[in-house]
Amino acid sequence: MKRITAAFMLTLTMVLLSGCNPMVLDPKGPVGDSQRDLIWISTLLCAIIIVPVLILTAIIVWRYRDKPGNNAAYKPKWEHSTKLEAIWWGIPIVIIVILAVVTVRYTYHLEPSKPLESEKEPLVIEVTSLDWKWLFTYPEQNIATVNYLKFPEDRPIEFKLTSDAPMNSFWIPQLGGQIYTMSGMAMTLFLQADEPGVYYGAGANFTGKDFGKMRFDATATSEEEFAAWVQEVKGTGKELTIEGYEKLAEQGTADIQSFSGYPEGLFNTIVNKYASPGSSGHHHGGESTESAEQSNTSTEATKSTADDQEMNMDMDAETDMDHEHHADHE
Repeated sequence: MKRITAAFMLTLTMVLLSGCNPMVLDPKGPVGDSQRDLIWISTLLCAIIIVPVLILTAIIVWRYRDKPGNNAAYKPKWEHSTKLEAIWWGIPIVIIVILAVVTVRYTYHLEPSKPLESEKEPLVIEVTSLDWKWLFTYPEQNIATVNYLKFPEDRPIEFKLTSDAPMNSFWIPQLGGQIYTMSGMAMTLFLQADEPGVYYGAGANFTGKDFGKMRFDATATSEEEFAAWVQEVKGTGKELTIEGYEKLAEQGTADIQSFSGYPEGLFNTIVNKYASPGSSGHHHGGESTESAEQSNTSTEATKSTADDQEMNMDMDAETDMDHEHHADHE
């Protein structure tokens, strides 16, 4: 009876899993393609060890199981085989080395802030995670959306991400892996959709009772359709004001919304509001313009100070030489 129950549960599990849509294994962009390849390579390498071990475990357990009426004495004879030791230690070591090389290579290749190779300029979209909603701002088009976004196909998208709420995780499974959104930080993520479609997006981090509703549609369209959509949003006549943003940022869910404009520098304002005084927040994948200017100013000031110190040292040396020359003359 137990065997029948186990077989039934296994069959039921396989049937249920057959209806699942493994989006990660059905990528629609270059980043997703590379991540899928890494998953398959790692799985196959691990299977070389795991599958034989599981099969041998089942065989050994079944063959040498204790049977009713078995009164034979347990007198094992220990043997040593250098060849076998080399095989079952050598193969895992080789696989681990290969897996390490593959992982390091893909880790550098899939660095989130690394621009994608393309002849087209990336479209910048600023992402802000709120409780419990997503705000997307388009600085080049000066429009904003809530809980949905659109972008052209076959064009890199440069996502700049932050949070004005508890830390979350931005994820579009078919385009690439997730990346955290954190208060006081501006993260960078490059993705691309190779074909038109509506892709599932979500917050992949627990942030409270309605975190499961932080889902959004990421729609990839043609350049013409994207341009038409931008003009459509601009024609709505509804702008996102500071007061409107503060209301939007309050804890709670929200419906899909579009805004024909938003306050200039809103994203940087959100990032910097959590930064310590005198700081402009942490920017992953590139520093802000303000930070770069401050850095250049500081470098120039340091260089000027060093030049002044060097000049003073030269003058002091000349004065000492004059004194020595005068003393020799006397």
